Amino acid sequence: MRILRANDAGTVFGRRAGRMAEALEAVAPILDDVRRRGDEALWEWAVRLGDAGAGEPPADWPRVPYDDLQSAEGRLDPDLVRAMDNAATNLRAFAKTQLPQPAQCEPMPGVRLSTIVRPLDVVGAYVPSGRYPLPSTVLMTVVPAQVAGVEQIVLASPQASDAIDGLAHRLGVDDVFRLGGAQAIAAMAFGTESVPRCDRIVGPGNIYVAAAKRLLAGEVGIEFVAGPSEVVIVALEGDPRALAADLLAQAEHDDDASAVLITTSESLAEEVAAEAERQLGDLPTAATARKALDTNGAIVLVGSVAEAMAMVNRYAPEHLCVPSAEYLEGVRHAGSVFVGPYSPEAAGDYAAGTNHVLPTGGVARVRGGLSAADYVKVISVQELSREGLAGLAGTVTTLARSEGLEAHARSVEVRL
Repeated sequence: MRILRANDAGTVFGRRAGRMAEALEAVAPILDDVRRRGDEALWEWAVRLGDAGAGEPPADWPRVPYDDLQSAEGRLDPDLVRAMDNAATNLRAFAKTQLPQPAQCEPMPGVRLSTIVRPLDVVGAYVPSGRYPLPSTVLMTVVPAQVAGVEQIVLASPQASDAIDGLAHRLGVDDVFRLGGAQAIAAMAFGTESVPRCDRIVGPGNIYVAAAKRLLAGEVGIEFVAGPSEVVIVALEGDPRALAADLLAQAEHDDDASAVLITTSESLAEEVAAEAERQLGDLPTAATARKALDTNGAIVLVGSVAEAMAMVNRYAPEHLCVPSAEYLEGVRHAGSVFVGPYSPEAAGDYAAGTNHVLPTGGVARVRGGLSAADYVKVISVQELSREGLAGLAGTVTTLARSEGLEAHARSVEVRL
């Protein structure tokens, strides 16, 4: 791994903007084609991008038949089922704490204000299954939606996977589609002959999925750009084996993943770099992890903790690992924070109960990770009595007439 001084770190932190610009240009024609031609375009892009074989699509494509989902669940290893159920229990418990609650107040006599909370009707969940099938993403996207009360969940994933299909069926999700990449996001955003139009699309993906979501934000609800993955670790000391393992755990996601260690210790930097190289020697995902580290990874030397935290907040990483809870006061921008030597990022990826769908590309400056709150809308309600309206009349009519909106003013006066 490269060891850089702080003033050279921009070579790592600045690269993601250029990659996103390339991806936006690549996916725009795909989105437009699916918008115009629906299922026909979906099949052509699936063939072109290697997600399907040549020829005519199967009769039931792109929907995965119910019987296939059911049989996939039957083939799941019992240990995997237990792990999935344990993770789902933790996710469900934490998601319940995230839901906004109805509230009310009466700021003046006769003016009653309240909120009601309603789930979205249809949510689309994107689950990667290209290089690595990610059944954990089924849990992260589906369980909070169910806690929120979403009626219909549409799941898109490009490759057949018993773990993904079986878990979807176990959770009661039957609308599963064999779709991937930007074309899957387009299908859920616009709706096609086969795929329902969704109110919001959630889930991580590669840079092309992220670019598609960015372009479609506004036409369909998008939680945020989620991918490629990022981790920043702040460590002044520690076990080089664990720190290197954490960097590699992020780097093995895909070629565009970013893994950065920030430290004040030159000796620790050298030890972690050496340990990462040693662990790459027998890592099954070494080809991917090495490319990610070579391109987007680094160990950055800084002069102080304050400088380290300033760099963290400028970068706004998806995952942030810090040595202790004392560092939390200095955290302003991060998707999810992992505190202490026994809180590896992998625990949050799978089973702790927090969500692994997290903002990337600096979006953590404005919001945190996916939560049950992303699947509901909070609707404001106002109920005024005659007394309440009379008490507000002067304020409303004065403001309305200051804006030249006479009918607004008269709509109050006519009632009184």
